[in-house]
Amino acid sequence: MSERALRVQFIHGLESNPQGTKARFLASRFEVTARAMDTSDLSGAIETQARALAEGKPDVLVGSSFGGGIAVALLARGVWRGPTVLLAPAAAKLGVAAPLPEGVPVIIVHGLRDTVVLPEDSHSLAKTGTPGLVTLLEVDDEHRLQSLVDSGQLAELVRQVAARRR
Repeated sequence: MSERALRVQFIHGLESNPQGTKARFLASRFEVTARAMDTSDLSGAIETQARALAEGKPDVLVGSSFGGGIAVALLARGVWRGPTVLLAPAAAKLGVAAPLPEGVPVIIVHGLRDTVVLPEDSHSLAKTGTPGLVTLLEVDDEHRLQSLVDSGQLAELVRQVAARRR
């Protein structure tokens, strides 16, 4: 499978949209679905992204902040069981914090200087799921994790987690 053919579903954050920086970055490297959602309606946002998963059948799911919380909810509900990248996931903040499912490769990235979502929330989440398949990466950055885009590391993380799929 060529890199461009790698299908990625991106779930944007609370203050972002499907045309945001991370979505555009990913779309320049992969085949990306980034569905708009009403971030004031948690259950509606989860349903919107569940429909997008069913329609797009991505290889990798990437969720950023609020979108990371949505991704955790999709994993917890069994809607998604594939490779996942969670960027400063706001799952605990949204009240959807659940253990990651067994057998699912997940990379969690959190900025050490994040004041929006506590890094400790990602520490707790990373202790769930299957050891060896769940990785926590802490970076010297703030909540937006702009360094992942600037350095190109976000694309590498997508490639890494995709390579872990069974």
